Amino acid sequence: MAFDARAAKLLAPGEHYTMSDCPGLRFEVSSTTRAWIYRYKSPVDGKMRQVKIGAWPAVSINAAKVEWEKLRDQRARGEDPAAERRAKRARENEEKEAARVKSNRTLTVRKLVDFYLTGHIERKRKQKGIDETSRTLNYALCATCPEEWSGEFGDLDPAKVTRARAFALLHTFIETPVQAGRVRLELGAAWDFGHDAGKLPEDVPNWWRVIMRGKLRSKGRVREGKRIGTAKRFLTPAEQGALIRWLPNFSKAVHDLLILYMWTCARGSELVAMEVSEISEEPDGVWWTVPKAKTKNERHEEAMDLRVPLVGRAVDVVRRRIAVVKSGYLFPSTGKSGHVEQKVVGVGVWYHQPYSKTRPEQIRPRLPVTHWSPHDLRRTGRTQLSALGCRREIAEAVIGHMPDGVAGVYDKYAYDRERREWLTKLSEHYEVVAQSSL
Repeated sequence: MAFDARAAKLLAPGEHYTMSDCPGLRFEVSSTTRAWIYRYKSPVDGKMRQVKIGAWPAVSINAAKVEWEKLRDQRARGEDPAAERRAKRARENEEKEAARVKSNRTLTVRKLVDFYLTGHIERKRKQKGIDETSRTLNYALCATCPEEWSGEFGDLDPAKVTRARAFALLHTFIETPVQAGRVRLELGAAWDFGHDAGKLPEDVPNWWRVIMRGKLRSKGRVREGKRIGTAKRFLTPAEQGALIRWLPNFSKAVHDLLILYMWTCARGSELVAMEVSEISEEPDGVWWTVPKAKTKNERHEEAMDLRVPLVGRAVDVVRRRIAVVKSGYLFPSTGKSGHVEQKVVGVGVWYHQPYSKTRPEQIRPRLPVTHWSPHDLRRTGRTQLSALGCRREIAEAVIGHMPDGVAGVYDKYAYDRERREWLTKLSEHYEVVAQSSL
């Protein structure tokens, strides 16, 4: 029977037909595929066998006939094509397993970490997170501890990293417990990733999930040679007023960004990347819509773009900058990101602190409000909203936190009207404290 493509399409699952000019070549239809099959009697044991040539229409009738001729010639030589294929697959599987075993024998901690970085971190995190994780892990890989191992930690076989060796590595960072915690967290994730990918035998324990759990707590920052603890700083109303009056002493970019920190309660990473296209004039005022991809909530599937009402001095800053830049970033820079980096604001604040010894030869005004960083202004705004009587769920929406628990599942209200209402009240509060001691 000659092959008819139209008839082939009409065949129902379970039906087939043969080719009269190609003995043993069949066109079969299953519930999922239409394929070419070669059926034959094995010259080895006389049993009926079949070999799948390929799916149609990817394999045409002419291609199927070419392959059929090869299989027929193979059978004529006294070989069983199906048995040969099974033997070939078995050899390939043995070779893959041998290669895997050989790879595991030569696997080092450094190779495992590189596999984790390229296979997971570089696919799941932003560039800043990639760089920081890579820096943290590479620093740990170069650690040495002669009492426990010779050479660097990265040269060890991960299957031979005992509990004692894992403890010894973390103990080298004991004076910097936050960094030790990051090393412990990322190495634990690297071991998990290695297990999932078959790089590590299943019986290799992941000691990073066990050792020093709950014992690596921050000791707080050190300023002027003294440890100041882990208490989170926020500015009192008197300090808020003093700082607002002093802001003109900063550079224009730092001044404007600090205003936006206070008047929007937004994150610094979102503020420095603000673009003209994200600003809109709406019936109730000016709004800044932060794309989800720029927010810290990007990883949450249910997260949405962050809507930030611009009021008071924040509107003045934004409109003035739009008038200058016209398009693109409001805080442009020649760096690779195209905008001012977040650390520029922190460095600017540090430079004017009374205890700053950066460039001591330069005379500059010193801040009247000390021991704070730009992010503390976001915490100050959140604290002040509570002090003004703002309900928790509204204050959390203002600063861009997602609702947790059941509320996060069922409460999809955007709180746009409430955001504007309470940021307006916060703006009015700031203006009052800024004038209070004049």
